[in-house]
Order: sequence, then C-alpha cells, then structure tokens
Amino acid sequence: MGLAKATLPFGPELMLPRVVRLLSQVVSPIAVVAAPGQELPPLPEGVIVTRDEREGRGPLEGLLAGLTALAPHCDAAYATSCDVPLLVPAFVQTMIAKLDDHDIAVPIEGQFHHPLAGVYRTNVTQVIAEILAADQLRPVFLFDRMATRRVPVGELTAVDPRLDTLKNLNRPEDYLAALAEAGFAVEPAILASLETTRT
Repeated sequence: MGLAKATLPFGPELMLPRVVRLLSQVVSPIAVVAAPGQELPPLPEGVIVTRDEREGRGPLEGLLAGLTALAPHCDAAYATSCDVPLLVPAFVQTMIAKLDDHDIAVPIEGQFHHPLAGVYRTNVTQVIAEILAADQLRPVFLFDRMATRRVPVGELTAVDPRLDTLKNLNRPEDYLAALAEAGFAVEPAILASLETTRT
C-alpha cells in the first residue's frame, strides 16, 4: 500500500478504529495486535493492545499474541486484520457458530484458507508456539494439527453476499475501490500519497 493501513482514512474514521467498531457490534473484548514499536491510532476504552513478540513472522505470530491476551477473557476468538473496512458483523457471528466443537473454524476458497477471518480456541496457543519454534510460519501447519472446520465461502454468502469481509486492501486500487463501494471519497492528500507510491 505504501502507507500505514491502520491509520488510512475511511470516511469519517480511520481504518483500524472502523474495524474495531464493526467487530464490537458482535464480540467483546477485542484485542489489537501491533508490531513492536508500531504506533496505533486512538482506540476505544477496553480494547486490549498487545504486541508481536517477534516481528515479521506472519499471521501465526499475531494469533499467538492476540489469543494469549484474550485467553483470560474468553475461550475462542475471531481473528481479522486491520484492512477489512467492509467487514460484515453477521459474517463474524456465522463463523463463530460454525466453530461448534472444533478448535478452529476457517473459511476456505478452493484450496486457499482465509486465516484472518477464522475463529480460534484460545487454548491453541501452545501448538502455535511449537509451530513457530519450528519456523513453520504458514497457518496451514496449525490447521493440519488441530480439529479444524474448513468452511466453504459459499456457506457465508447468505450473510455477506459479496464476501466483503474477505476483501483485504493490499494495493492502492483496493483501497480506492472499497471507498467507492462504501460511498466515500478519497482525501486529496491521501490520493497524492498513493499516486507517489505507485510511480
């Protein structure tokens, strides 16, 4: 993207606070996992902020930090990223219901898993730590070891017809498209910065 996603404007909000607000409609408490030294925008009272122990080790490192922080408060947690401003709260509720008696419930599209749209028991942290210690950084190593319910995305379109919850904004054009879909204009200064990163 070229800019910090967590602080990108999205309508009247910044990206991360927007995702937190949407999540707070259906889950509590919420933990935000940041990289070591990463600055975060102001967040609502009660949001738990924690940090990756080691930077640059992918979603499993963030899951370990987040699930560890949430373990005293709940037995399972929905995991997402900060760059899904079109997240549909009913999608989160549906994924939580799909967990049932499994350790993990994760959406799957063909052979592709969406680890940052899944639900995880907080007691999977020991296995995540073991996998990370072995430098197995791909979430599929966790899914293969735990009782994982793989949820075809077709089962989620009833609550999220366009699967907006799965639309990460990785490139400037993704961001601009999401703003347009939500009916928001891009701020001129942000547009200029994005243009600079694309040239």
